[in-house]
Amino acid sequence: MTYPILFRRKVLSVREKENLLIAQVAKRFGVGVASVMRWIKTPDPRTTRNKSATRINMEMLAQDVKNYPDAYQYERVRAYQAAGSQQARH
Repeated sequence: MTYPILFRRKVLSVREKENLLIAQVAKRFGVGVASVMRWIKTPDPRTTRNKSATRINMEMLAQDVKNYPDAYQYERVRAYQAAGSQQARH
């Protein structure tokens, strides 16, 4: 779950103003200690992901979207399950 930047800054500003420990501020705002530690290092959320999809053949997905632009996600899942991971939907 990505918290908004304004919330992150609020948490960090309260921590500084009240001189709270990381665990105290995490408990007060109901977030994880690791999250607060990460926000101290870099308060802005990441906008990119450095990991490629591992279960989806992106070329097949792109072709399927091109062929069936109005298909629902559950329809795509059923088509891939029926066709297997090696074949595209016809």
